[in-house]
Amino acid sequence: MTDATTQPRVIKVHPQDNVAIVVQRGGLAEGVSVEGGVVTRMPIPQGHKIALVDFAEGDTVIRYNEVLGTTLEAIPRGGHINENNVRLPVPPALSELPLATRAAPEVEPLEGYTFEGFRNPDGSVGTKNVLGITTSVQCVAGTVDYVVARIKRELLPRFPNVDDVVGLNHTYGCGVAINAPAAIVPIRTLKNIALNPNFGGEVMVIGLGCEKLQPSTLLQDRPVRIYENTGEADPEANVLSLQDESFEGFGEMVDGIIAMAERHLERLNRRQRETCPASELVVGMQCGGSDAFSGVTANPAVGFATDLIVRAGGSVMFAEVTEVRDAIHLLTPRAINKEVGQALIDQMAWYDDYLAQGKTDRSANPSPGNKKGGLSNIVEKALGSVIKSGNSPIVDVIGPGERLRRKGLTFAATPASDFICGTLQLAAGMNLQVFTTGRGTPYGLSMVPVLKVSTNSQLGQRWHDIIDLDAGRIATGDATIEQVGWELFHLILDVASGRKQAAADRLGIHNDLVLFNPAPVT
Repeated sequence: MTDATTQPRVIKVHPQDNVAIVVQRGGLAEGVSVEGGVVTRMPIPQGHKIALVDFAEGDTVIRYNEVLGTTLEAIPRGGHINENNVRLPVPPALSELPLATRAAPEVEPLEGYTFEGFRNPDGSVGTKNVLGITTSVQCVAGTVDYVVARIKRELLPRFPNVDDVVGLNHTYGCGVAINAPAAIVPIRTLKNIALNPNFGGEVMVIGLGCEKLQPSTLLQDRPVRIYENTGEADPEANVLSLQDESFEGFGEMVDGIIAMAERHLERLNRRQRETCPASELVVGMQCGGSDAFSGVTANPAVGFATDLIVRAGGSVMFAEVTEVRDAIHLLTPRAINKEVGQALIDQMAWYDDYLAQGKTDRSANPSPGNKKGGLSNIVEKALGSVIKSGNSPIVDVIGPGERLRRKGLTFAATPASDFICGTLQLAAGMNLQVFTTGRGTPYGLSMVPVLKVSTNSQLGQRWHDIIDLDAGRIATGDATIEQVGWELFHLILDVASGRKQAAADRLGIHNDLVLFNPAPVT
């Protein structure tokens, strides 16, 4: 890197790289001298790659000391490397990957860090105290939205210890091949969402009555108590079907749901925050609207925070199969044993087959916005994405919709879609999410706090009231990865404790749940 006061700043990640990315806001004009005497041969936008050497057609492009692809044409030193002049390479062969070959780094346990959370009877800890009202079928989603609005207006003010009431609506439940093998994915996702620690075990289920996915299915092994419209409230009732013949009109259905919700709110209101060790954190790491800065600012800082949480005994999951596949060779050596390494490979292979069945492949990612932000292809995106996992050993791999099984660093096999990934991490049991973005997104979840970290300061300043932490200071030299990583770690503890509020929660910006359903729809 060069001093920003003397020359335009560019970032070369590794000494072996033959490209660098432009830091300057607004990019560089033609004829500008940068590091090493390289002169731009054309305008190069911010975040995009400048050629540090002369490339002939077919030469390899190196960033992160990894091959991004080969050039489709000759590109002069100082030229612009982008998605239009780089050929996508062949992905790493899954059968040839090293498994569990890297020894875990020796680190000191991180002790003494705590947060104020809601302890549950099963031992899990919530960072929010939320009444969740889930649906067994999309047909009742409108009714749930109607009732949630009334509960918030009429009941919630009476229960000051309850943070929110949320409708867990989705598009599943009927018109689907519910017995198809792949149907296990959406079904277990819905079951496990109801177990999220932020709900305190008080989730209600609203069904229609004729759906394939019956409400009782969503409660797993918990007792099912059907609401009966008899005039005598059952304090333990947790399931209500709108087609119950005891209801006369929509008004009675709504009254029944509200009466059931009141009993749940009474129990949730007894929950109090208590001091919990940082080992009870369950943090999902995700990125969306990524750019070329993601892999050098926000994601490395998130990776540093990941290692801090793991050192503190907590749980972290990284995800997004398509944004891991082309960097999988960097991950399988970090598995704690060959079984975990093989599980990583199995999830990659499953997704390869899934994409092939849809007559597409990994080249469908990245998005137009990613490319505008300087990411040429999915290889470059993946190499920047996996940095969120830090350096900790990978202790487990879970399939889509499964719950976390172990403390430490887990890979959660999810699609890269922001809202599907978030839904699956919610089902896995996260009690807080960190979301990095370079292009910007108002993404949020009403069920868990979502902290958004900007990869560049231009976004952090422009979206000052939506972004929680600006990691772009790393690119400008105003902060280090370690400094921002520690800052994020402390912010996580403050937000988990309720001392600070995530911007999305403060603004009330929340996305819908979106299930991953690879099974047939009938």
